[in-house]
Amino acid sequence: MFDAVQRNLPFLMAGFLTNLELAGCALAGGIFLGILVGLGRISSKAWVYRPVTVYVNVLRNIPLILVIFWFYFVMPILVGKTLHPFVSAAVSFIVFEATYFGEIFRAGFQSISRDLVSAAYSTGLTYWQTARYILVPIAFRRMLPSMITQSIITFQDTSLAYVIGLQEMVRRTTIVDSMEVRSIELYSFVAVMFFIVCFIGSRISRHYEEKGRRANVL
Repeated sequence: MFDAVQRNLPFLMAGFLTNLELAGCALAGGIFLGILVGLGRISSKAWVYRPVTVYVNVLRNIPLILVIFWFYFVMPILVGKTLHPFVSAAVSFIVFEATYFGEIFRAGFQSISRDLVSAAYSTGLTYWQTARYILVPIAFRRMLPSMITQSIITFQDTSLAYVIGLQEMVRRTTIVDSMEVRSIELYSFVAVMFFIVCFIGSRISRHYEEKGRRANVL
C-alpha cells in the first residue's frame, strides 16, 4: 500500500511546496493589507470607512473559488498579458484574505482602551505613529490566536488554486491518479499532509491563546 505515493513522492511534494509558498504569499500580503483594512474600518472619515466596508462586505459574501476565477480571467485584460497561475492565485488570495484579517485587526483595534490612544496623541504621536507603535502591536498580540486560525484556513484553501491549473498538491495528485488509478491512497496522503500542517498550527494557536490569557495582555 502507498507504493503509488512512494513512486511519485518528489512530484507530489513539489506540489505541496507550492501550497506552502502560495499560503506564505497570501498571508504576507493579506496581513499587511488587512492592517490597512482594519484601520479603515475604524476610521471616522466616511470617505475611508464606507469604501472599505463595501470591499469587506462584498468579498466576504463571495465564494473564494469565484474570486480566483475572476482574477484569473480579468487580470490578463487589465495588465495586457497572461499571468502565471501562481501570480493570479496569489493576488486572489491576498485580496480575499485581507477582508478576514481586516476584521480580525478591527476587533483588536476596538479592544484597545481609548485612554491609551489619547495618551499616545498627547505625547505628540501622529495618527500613523500611533497605529504603528500602539494599535498594531497590541492588536497583533491580542488577536494572534485568531490570526493563526485564519492562516490555517488560508493554507487549506490553497488547494482551490487547482481550478486555474496551478500544479499544487491536489492538482498533481489528480495527474498521478489518472495514471496510477490509486485514488484512496493518493488522496489519503494529501489529507495526511494537510492535517499535519493544520494540526501543528492549531496547537500553536492554542498555546498563544493560553499564554495571552495568563499574561492578561494590555
